Amino acid sequence: MRWIQKSMAKWLGQAADSPRARAPEGVTIYAVGDIHGRADLLDQLLGQISADLALGRNSRTIFAFLGDYVDRGPDSRRVIETLRQLKQNGGVHVVTLKGNHEEALLGFLDDAATGPGWADHGGRDTLLSYGVSPPKHRTDAEGWETARVQLQAALPGDHLRFLQSLDLWERIGDYVFVHAGVRPGVALHDQEERDLLWIREEFLQSGRAMDKVVVVHGHTPVEQPSIADGRIGIDTGAYATGVLTALKLQGEERTFLQTGA
Repeated sequence: MRWIQKSMAKWLGQAADSPRARAPEGVTIYAVGDIHGRADLLDQLLGQISADLALGRNSRTIFAFLGDYVDRGPDSRRVIETLRQLKQNGGVHVVTLKGNHEEALLGFLDDAATGPGWADHGGRDTLLSYGVSPPKHRTDAEGWETARVQLQAALPGDHLRFLQSLDLWERIGDYVFVHAGVRPGVALHDQEERDLLWIREEFLQSGRAMDKVVVVHGHTPVEQPSIADGRIGIDTGAYATGVLTALKLQGEERTFLQTGA
């Protein structure tokens, strides 16, 4: 699979950042990496989180989903529905961030000409999950327009509102949650959307990209969660590997929950 990187950072919490970043007192955070249409793995991971919560001390719980809910896997529709219901049900504060694949889906709804490029990166699977057949040929402009209109009709209004309401970043305690990463040296409020959704090498090779906070991100698949100076990457390529990862943050503690490979 593309962009799998071998983690050269230490495993299970031995990060280089100092002093140690902390979640807010009395708060437990579960950050979940890129799901990519694997509703089955999302169900499994939520079950593991529920069991973990039952064993732990009472605290306020926050879920932070890092984007890329759609494409590549077989059930994007059910992933969105699960996350939408999770936000709606209350009881747990749920943060849902925008990934570059949600950007692509929304872009296709506005412009059928983006269809071939989107399809090449997993958009076909999303169309099929909503009962829409993509054109057989990339160059079939009329077919892509038909698919766009059909997707507009098939996409439930609450799914569209969910997609349109996704945030770009969230800061909780000493952690910033974002899909791809941040532009090093740029203040959080001055970051450009494209960098937050797409950045790779400039962020991954920068060392500590932001002072005083640790950036938790997805977007770039790794064989195992990577902990480096000032960042933690938790996209473990779920759609291809069967491993969906959640990072649990409680005080200074960092642990991981994962579905089976």
